[in-house]
Amino acid sequence: MSELLKLGAPNERPRAPKPGEVELNFTEQGVAELEALVSHYPNKKACILPALWLAQREYGGYLNGPAIAEVAFRLGRAYAEVEGVATFYTLYNTAHQPGRHKLELCTCLSCMVNGAFDLRDYIREKLGVGHGETTADGEFTFEEVECLNACNRAVVMQVGDEYYGPLDKPGIDALLEKLRTSPENTVIKYANAVVRVQLRKDEAPTA
Repeated sequence: MSELLKLGAPNERPRAPKPGEVELNFTEQGVAELEALVSHYPNKKACILPALWLAQREYGGYLNGPAIAEVAFRLGRAYAEVEGVATFYTLYNTAHQPGRHKLELCTCLSCMVNGAFDLRDYIREKLGVGHGETTADGEFTFEEVECLNACNRAVVMQVGDEYYGPLDKPGIDALLEKLRTSPENTVIKYANAVVRVQLRKDEAPTA
């Protein structure tokens, strides 16, 4: 998508992509939800964050170049502007396609003193991945994160829109087995939950 960063003449502010420069993949439901979200704000620029959550759902949990380009096109913003927002926040998956389940282990103070680093090493060894890496089968992406604001449940881990804790090694084993056998993609489920909470009851799909 580097060509989208260069759109416009030299020394001009990058412009929004044009129809022929992007592939539009939002579903009809996604387009309707975006229109509803835009109506909540004074202008389309103010809707970049919720639009990115919607795109993360529509693109299978991953904000790749085409996903960012579609948001830029639909909001009439420059690709570089939308990319800058998406890559600033860690809850948007812009580095690579995550697994079906993103394991976000808190290693801040309360969790640290309750054994977070031991659990971190245990998860890494069990899954064979490091920070930010995804298992070969595409099931799990593991990340260390900052405080999840659930210190009463240390050690705590976020998976999608759920918190799990306090955790120990048997708890990790049970959780991984539960997730592995679940048909859900918790990354997509989380993005959908964030979208739905921003829609009024009459705007959200009934299904």
